[in-house]
Amino acid sequence: MNKNALKYIINTVLFIDVCSIAAIGLLLGFVIPRGEQGSNYFLGLHRHEWVDIHLFLSILLLTLLVFHLWFNWTWIVQSTKRYFGDRWKNALWFILWAWILVLIVGWIATKL
Repeated sequence: MNKNALKYIINTVLFIDVCSIAAIGLLLGFVIPRGEQGSNYFLGLHRHEWVDIHLFLSILLLTLLVFHLWFNWTWIVQSTKRYFGDRWKNALWFILWAWILVLIVGWIATKL
């Protein structure tokens, strides 16, 4: 299998995975009730089973993202160089730290 075919497959599975994670997240947030109401089921699965599926799909997403970045790293570096010139490494570090900041803010928001 050539590199472009593999990239296509990875990107297609990434798209399906992200859409599935979003759909299940919306189900968990707005359709399947929390607590002990007894109607914590949707399509025959309990809320906890939906959470497990959401978790496994998220782990798959992170794995696919690593491959996606690996296969596209040359393009990422070249594009960053084109837009930021000699400061391209600083730009990539900024993006990394911005991502970490988003994770920290999200974690803090869930603890409030």
